[in-house]
Amino acid sequence: MTTTTTETTERTGARTTEAAELITGARERIDALDDRIIGLVQERMAVSAVIQKERIASGGRRVNLSREMEILSVYRDALGKPGTALAMTLLELCRGRI
Repeated sequence: MTTTTTETTERTGARTTEAAELITGARERIDALDDRIIGLVQERMAVSAVIQKERIASGGRRVNLSREMEILSVYRDALGKPGTALAMTLLELCRGRI
């Protein structure tokens, strides 16, 4: 299927062909980055599951709140207030709701 210039500019919201092409390329890069981020999150979840399993097997608690506070701080320092929300989401994905 051939994409026309009008379809490309309409799909991207751009007003010129050059801008539409740049946006299309940048979106492809974002899609590739998102695929990598999702893979890393899934890997983080698997590693977290190992840690949680071993902690519980050794008689410890499922969640280590002081470690979670460290993680929240790292994300907040790196990304500001939205980083805290991102870290909370990652923590919930990795350990479940508490």
